[in-house]
Amino acid sequence: QRAFAAVATAISQGEPVTMGVSPAQFQNALAMLPPQVRVVEITNNDSWMRDCGPTFVVNAKGDVRAVNWQFNAWGGLEGGLYFPWDQDDLVPLKVAQIERKEYYSAPIVIEGGSIHTDGEGTLMATEETLLNHNRNPSLTRAEIEQTLSDYLGVEKFIWLEKGVFNDETNGHIDNICCFIRPGVVALTWTDDKSDPQYEISQSAFERLSATTDARGRKLEIHKIHQPTPVLITEDESGGVDVVEGTMPRQVGDRLAASYINFYIGNGVIVMPSFNDPQDKEAHQKLAELFPDRKIIAVPAREILLGGGNIHCITQQQPLGRK
Repeated sequence: QRAFAAVATAISQGEPVTMGVSPAQFQNALAMLPPQVRVVEITNNDSWMRDCGPTFVVNAKGDVRAVNWQFNAWGGLEGGLYFPWDQDDLVPLKVAQIERKEYYSAPIVIEGGSIHTDGEGTLMATEETLLNHNRNPSLTRAEIEQTLSDYLGVEKFIWLEKGVFNDETNGHIDNICCFIRPGVVALTWTDDKSDPQYEISQSAFERLSATTDARGRKLEIHKIHQPTPVLITEDESGGVDVVEGTMPRQVGDRLAASYINFYIGNGVIVMPSFNDPQDKEAHQKLAELFPDRKIIAVPAREILLGGGNIHCITQQQPLGRK
């Protein structure tokens, strides 16, 4: 809870923030958060607004609408991470109602963290996620691309093979690679050839180097080294409540730690830190990539223990026309 509150507080330095909380945590959230953060009650199954929440789109006139994707907890009954997920599947509709936004309901299972767009027609995703049989088994790659083009205006797809090693979302793109701005991407990296992440990042680099975006630009690729492998401790494993239908947290399991999982705000970049020597280098790299924004590092191991990180628990809403 403290980690989530720290993220919301950091983002609120530059933009309005709304925190969705369960009925049981409403008063607690009000007490923990600064007054500028709005707290609303949203019944849900888990806490990943990026993945179960809506994706906002803007048209040429500046009108903002929401896209209501289908959600099945990263795989449904074939490898999904929890059951039930019925309340999470309703989150986009609840957010659209709270924000008074019209919405489209898309006939496809998509998590927000499984796609990254540059706002100029280019979308990145991993085959490991979007082509996984536990998401849309009846759809071909071409049909998935067509649906995303219909709802997001995508003109060019960049497919990477896999996401971060041991990412239980089946390799979400938002943990391995992201757009800094059109034509510029950041990529999770390691120089350790014995690390399973090495070949994954090498493959991603080769694919990114060999392609162009929707505007025909070669991509400028910035490598951000991952932290030292983060392993679940005995205290952390013992501190996780075992709930039927959820993934266990075993001592020694490697968590999918990555500095790519940051939030781009108005005037700030909110990045995860892991009490790792690599934190400083990642901070400096992001400062170079975003010279017009303040870099705020939030200790995020507790969020990571749940399976995601800062980008995963947030969802930006464009202002649109004034």
